[in-house]
Amino acid sequence: MTVKTGLRRFQDWRNLVVYALLTSVAVIFVARLLYLQILNGKTYVLQAESNRTATISVAAPRGIIFDRNGILLARNTASYSIVITPASLPDDDGDIQRIYRELSALTGVPVNNGTVAEAKLLQACTPGPGITQLVDLGMSNAPYNPVKIQCYVDEKVAMVVREHEVVWPGVSVEIDPMRDYPTGSLTATLIGFLGPIPALLEKEYRAQGFLPNRDKVGYAGVELTMNDTLMGTPGERTVEVDVAGQVLSNLVAPVAPIPGNNIVLTIDTRLQQAAATILKRDIDYFNNVYYGYDRISSGVVIAMNLKTGEILAMAQYPTYENNRMARIIPAYYYNQLVKDPTHPLLNYAINTEFPPGSTFKLSTATGALNEGVVTPTTLIDAPAMIGLKNIFSPTDPGSIQYYYDWTYTFYGETSGLGKIPFLECIARSSDVCFYKVGGGYAGEIDQGLGIYRLQQYAQALGYNQPSGIELPGELSGLIPDPAWKRIYQGENWSTGDTYLASVGQGYVLSTPLQVLMSAATIANDGRLMQPTIIHDIVDGEGNVIQPFTPRLRWDITTDPVIKEYNCVNGDCNNPTGVMKTVSLAAVQEVQAGMRLAATDPAGTLNHNFSFLNYPIAIAGKTGTAEYCDDVANAKGECKPGLWPAHGWTVAYAPYDNPEIAILAFFYNAGEGGRVAAPTVKSLMDAYFALKAVDSAQGLTGNP
Repeated sequence: MTVKTGLRRFQDWRNLVVYALLTSVAVIFVARLLYLQILNGKTYVLQAESNRTATISVAAPRGIIFDRNGILLARNTASYSIVITPASLPDDDGDIQRIYRELSALTGVPVNNGTVAEAKLLQACTPGPGITQLVDLGMSNAPYNPVKIQCYVDEKVAMVVREHEVVWPGVSVEIDPMRDYPTGSLTATLIGFLGPIPALLEKEYRAQGFLPNRDKVGYAGVELTMNDTLMGTPGERTVEVDVAGQVLSNLVAPVAPIPGNNIVLTIDTRLQQAAATILKRDIDYFNNVYYGYDRISSGVVIAMNLKTGEILAMAQYPTYENNRMARIIPAYYYNQLVKDPTHPLLNYAINTEFPPGSTFKLSTATGALNEGVVTPTTLIDAPAMIGLKNIFSPTDPGSIQYYYDWTYTFYGETSGLGKIPFLECIARSSDVCFYKVGGGYAGEIDQGLGIYRLQQYAQALGYNQPSGIELPGELSGLIPDPAWKRIYQGENWSTGDTYLASVGQGYVLSTPLQVLMSAATIANDGRLMQPTIIHDIVDGEGNVIQPFTPRLRWDITTDPVIKEYNCVNGDCNNPTGVMKTVSLAAVQEVQAGMRLAATDPAGTLNHNFSFLNYPIAIAGKTGTAEYCDDVANAKGECKPGLWPAHGWTVAYAPYDNPEIAILAFFYNAGEGGRVAAPTVKSLMDAYFALKAVDSAQGLTGNP
C-alpha cells in the first residue's frame, strides 16, 4: 500500500505540472489573441489591408505654353521606353536568353554587364547595367512592375519592339510625356527647362502625388516660376494586389489626373525672332567690320508695350538650347554653359546688373526739374572737362578732381558744348551738365539735387528694386547712398560719388529691364506699369481662368512716391516726413528733352532717326557706361581714363501717343548712340511692319 501511495503522489505531481503547462500555454495564447485582435486589432487589420492594396499615382499632363498669337513654345511629346516585366517572361531560360540577345542587338544594351548590386545603385535608364542584371533586380523587388531597359528610344525602334511583342513575351513599350520646345534657343531664357524633383523637395512633392523618378519640375524661366500652374494634379488608383505585386482589380473608382493649366505669354514670336536676328547681326557687324575683332561678347534687346507692361520680345546673345535639357540635363553641356564667361544661362534682362550710364540721366533730369534745381531753359556751361572739389566730410578741405564729358573721353573733343539750355543737356547727353545738376556747382547751380533726392527719383522710375516680372532670379540693382557706402565700402560718401551717380556711373547698377522701365514711365506720363510676360492662364478645355489685366504699379504724378527733403547749406539729406508727387510738367519736359535727342542735329539719336527722315516720331536716350569688372580687369582693359564701356539705347514711339518702348544693351560695345541705337531702330522697324501686316489682316492688339 505504501508503494501504491507513493506512486499515486508522484503521478499527481506530474499531472499538476502538465496542467500548469497547459494552462500557461492557454493563457499565453489568449493573451496573444487579446493583444492582436482586441488591443492592436485595428493596426494589424490596416497592415493586412495595406499588404493587399496599393495606391498607384497617375501622372498629370503638364500644361502647354503659347505665345500671344497661339504659337507653341512648350509642349508634351511622346517619349518611348523599352520595358520588360519579369513575371511575364517565358518559363524556359533558353527562350529568355534568346529574347535578351535579340533585344540587345536592336538596342545596343548588353545582355550581361556588371552585377545586380551595381544596378541597384543606378537610376533607371542610366547606361551601364546589362539586361540580365536589370531584370534580375526587378524580379527580386517587384516582378510585376515593368523594368526600363532603354529610355528615349527612336520611334522606329519602338515600333519594331511592338511588332515583336508576340514573340518577345514580357517585352513592351511604355509611352511617357517628354517636354519639347519648338522655338528652342530663341525663347530658352524665357521658357526655361525641366529637371528631376530635387531631393530636398521630394517629401513635399510625394505628399502631392508626384513621383521623383517620373515627374519633372521647372528649373528655369516660366517653367520654374509658373511650375505649380503647369504641373496639374496627379490621379490615383487604389488596387488589390497579390503577394508578388500583381494588380488584380480596382478597389474603388480611379481618380483621374487633372492636367496642368496652359499659359499664354505676352511674347510675339515674330518680333522675338526679329529681335534675336537683329541683335546677332549687329554684334557680328561691329565685331567683324567696325572694330575688326571680337569686342562685343553679349547683348540683350527688350520690347515692351509701355501702356500695358506687356513684354513683346526679350532676346539675348548668347543663349542656350533648352531642347538639349528635355530628356536629361547632360552634365557636360550644363558644365560648359556654367563655365562660359558670357553666362548664357542667365537672362540678361533681369539676372545681370551694369552701370546704366547716361540712360540714368532721365532720373536725374526728372528730379532736377521737379525740385526746381533747373528749368528747361536754364543755361548751363558745358565744357569738355571740369574741375570739381571732391570732399569726404564737412571738415575735409577736399581736392580738385577733373571730370570729363563723354565727347572728350571717347573722341578727344576739347571744345565742349558751350552754354546750352538744360533740355539740350538731355538731348546731347552732356556729362558736365549733369555733374553740375546732380552735385551742384558754385556760382551756377548752388543747390544740386544731391544723392538722397536722386535716389528717390530713381526709385520712383523703377530702379533699386526688382520689377516683379514672372521670371526667376531677378536682381534689384543699386542706387547707393552714404549709409550703403559706409557699410560696404568702409568709407564716407564724397561729393565725387554724387557727381558720378548723377550720370549713372560710380556705384550705380541696374538691370536692362529697369532702364527700359524708367524710360517707359516717362513716356507714359509718369505711369509705371507692371512688366509682365504672362498674358492669360487657360485650362485644358480652352477656358480663360485668369485673363490679362494691365496693372499700374504707381503714377508718379498722382501717387506720393517722393520724400520731401529740407536742404540746408547745400546739403539735401534731411527728410521732413512729407511725401509728394512729381509734376506732370516735369515729366513732359523730360519727354521734350528725349524728343530733342532725335530732332536736334547734335542730338545723340539724330543720326539714326531724324537724319534718315524716319517716318515715325521717336524719343529716347543713349548711354555709354564705363566699367571695370573681373573680365575687363583680367584682360588688362581697366586703364584710368581709358576704361571699356557698355553701349545702351532706349527709345519709344510714336512720340505723341507712345505704344512701344525698346531697349538695346551691348556688353563692351563702346558708344551707345553708335552701336545700340541702330539695333533699336531696326527692331522698331520690325514692330511697325508687323503692326501694318496685322492691321491689313484685320488683327488688333498684335504685336
